[in-house]
Amino acid sequence: MRQIYNCLINRDMFEGQPKGLYALALANTGERFGYYTMLAIFALFMQAKFGWDEAQAGQVYAIFLAVVYFAPLVGGWVADKIGYGKCVVVGMIVMFLGYLVLAVPTPANTAGEWAMYAGLAGVSLGTGLFKGNLQVLIGNLYDDPRYQSRRDSAFSLFYMAINIGAMFAPSMAKWITNQHLAGKGFVYDAANQDPAYLEALYSGYGLCFGVACISLVLSAIIYFSCRNWFKHADVTAKQAKVANTEMVELTPKQTRDRILALLLVFAVVIFFWMAFHQNGSALTFFAKRYTDLSVTGPMRIGFNIFSLALIALSVYTGFGAVGAKTSKNRSLLWCVTLVLLGCAYALYRGMSDPTNAQPSDFQQFNPFFVVALTPFSMLFFDTLAKKGKEVSAPARIAWGMLVAGLGFAVISLASVSLTSPMDLGEGTQSILSPGWLISTYFTLTLAELLLSPMGISFVTKVAPPKYKGLMMGGWFVATAIGNYLSSIPSQLWNKIPLMQNWGILIALCLFSAVAMFALLKKLKVMTA
Repeated sequence: MRQIYNCLINRDMFEGQPKGLYALALANTGERFGYYTMLAIFALFMQAKFGWDEAQAGQVYAIFLAVVYFAPLVGGWVADKIGYGKCVVVGMIVMFLGYLVLAVPTPANTAGEWAMYAGLAGVSLGTGLFKGNLQVLIGNLYDDPRYQSRRDSAFSLFYMAINIGAMFAPSMAKWITNQHLAGKGFVYDAANQDPAYLEALYSGYGLCFGVACISLVLSAIIYFSCRNWFKHADVTAKQAKVANTEMVELTPKQTRDRILALLLVFAVVIFFWMAFHQNGSALTFFAKRYTDLSVTGPMRIGFNIFSLALIALSVYTGFGAVGAKTSKNRSLLWCVTLVLLGCAYALYRGMSDPTNAQPSDFQQFNPFFVVALTPFSMLFFDTLAKKGKEVSAPARIAWGMLVAGLGFAVISLASVSLTSPMDLGEGTQSILSPGWLISTYFTLTLAELLLSPMGISFVTKVAPPKYKGLMMGGWFVATAIGNYLSSIPSQLWNKIPLMQNWGILIALCLFSAVAMFALLKKLKVMTA
């Protein structure tokens, strides 16, 4: 296994990266796995425990997401004053306490509600202290001239690590819940309103909050055991000045220009996140109302998370085989790749035909595509850079917006002959192949790979040293606003024709792309 590991880390995508990147990325993977496990069942938990309808549960869910992504602004401001590492550690502790409060069984009454709100507050505040500042630490590693050219590829790897956690989270939540129900003598039934069943259901969901606690402990172990790998990057502008550490000095005008450039980028990406984050709402409604969830043939493999994981891993062993420096290592990695694909095929062959999917199952395709496609994305842009045709982060963001528009064009094409929700009523029109939604997620993931990791990289590169934490918080504020606005297509779901809903999203993507392309020259001057 050690030999295989060495082969993999010597691939070009991993070469030239500081060890601190891997420690911080893995620490974040654990935290994100717990977060997305909790998020997968949060709305369902509120409905089962308190009897809330979709509107009430959805409102609390949206407010929670908005606060989670607004909190890094406060966390960044604090970190610029006291240190990034301190905020990361305090954030892990506060998040742990928040998840613990959520996991502890409480009555399904007002006291239980307030306990839930207290837990959510802990998770939100802890995330604000942890998430953005951990990414600033990664960015600081690449202020070293030895690693500056690897900044963009580093954040692509980091983003891949986040999505490894996100890919497994929904399946983990579903498995834990089903196991708990089985132990209580129940089988999952969305329509079952028996009080005993609902109590078993929401107590099972509570165990998923416990998973988040365990994930944070693992993240903390990784963070502290590898701290020496990135300890030198835990320096704010104020600390560097006190220690007489060399740091880039900007004039007041340069500082203002860079902040303005970042604010312009933040304003544009709001519309991307508004369009992109339809996976838990409009696209899931589309899966429920219009997609044939009885999956047959080869497409079934996409609904087995372990098959997807093995396929994703085979991409990396395959890349390792292509770039291996010795024939022995090349043969070894090709054998591993074939074994992984063989195991994925064996799992597929063991699936029932047809396989009954759930609307939420489609959400696993986005993180799967992120993990599987990241090496191809890095290879493509590294090749362009070596040819002297490097694409800047703002340009990639602009292209990402165009590709996102293409993604919604795919689902629009599928919707041409469909009855609109406002005419369909409470019924379904389950006539479309799952391939339409999978293709949409594939295209949107291409857009995400162009935009999200590059946006984070751009912030860490351009932000004035004394405002790095605050500016990273600004990126998350833009995400928060986009997340909140993403509810608009859902609110219009039963009020306007389906094609008009997709058309709004396409128009927003195209508008944002045009705006970003128009800003490219100005941003280059402002960030020079």
